Amino acid sequence: MVRAVTLRPGGAAELKLVAVMMADAFDPDFGEAWTTAQCLGVLTLPGVWLTLAEVDGEPAGFALARATVDEAELLLLGVRPAFRRRGVGAGLLRGVVRDARDRNARILHLEVRAGNDAAALYRGEGFEKIGIRRNYYRGASGNVFDAHTYSLVISTG
Repeated sequence: MVRAVTLRPGGAAELKLVAVMMADAFDPDFGEAWTTAQCLGVLTLPGVWLTLAEVDGEPAGFALARATVDEAELLLLGVRPAFRRRGVGAGLLRGVVRDARDRNARILHLEVRAGNDAAALYRGEGFEKIGIRRNYYRGASGNVFDAHTYSLVISTG
């Protein structure tokens, strides 16, 4: 049975929890996770927000995003494996789109590692692939992976 996904704003106090979820959600072989210090450094910048997702009160995922002028960027989105394919990622993504629109963004950008199953979610939500960043991610083993960049027009105003 699919349970309701609850979204709530997060802050620096939740970065320990985000680190745990990131370690659970991101395979170190791909080099996608950020350190807690990186997350804190970005979270203190203007226009940056953190969204936490829960299912039945249990931490299920998170999203970190930023908006400047009329553009926004999804910096990180992670869903713990136990909660995948249960609407958590889609809920977080839709929440980021809504929040970006509320911050007067016209377009939302993101990047995803080539081969990451999350790309299907992004395409399903209307994002269009606009480019490739070669050798963008460096995994724990030293392997490098391309990032595919996507954008979604969220407002024409």
